[in-house]
Amino acid sequence: PQVEDLVKAIDGDMDRLELQKSLNLTDRKNFRIVYLQPALRDGLIELVYADSPNHPQQKYRLTEKGKELKDKIIGRIED
Repeated sequence: PQVEDLVKAIDGDMDRLELQKSLNLTDRKNFRIVYLQPALRDGLIELVYADSPNHPQQKYRLTEKGKELKDKIIGRIED
């Protein structure tokens, strides 16, 4: 459910702080472990600066797989 919440929250390219705010989360470590890492591992989101994971301007965006999941989630909500 946390990964689905993250997928729903992403709108374009967003940095970590923007995502945490949109999900009303304050704990950076928990956000990384419970939301970001599983979504990255499952190929639902990707790093904008993939060659530099610790880039100071790092942002995240949905992959095609993530966009498909978001469309399914939104479809369920609208039904």
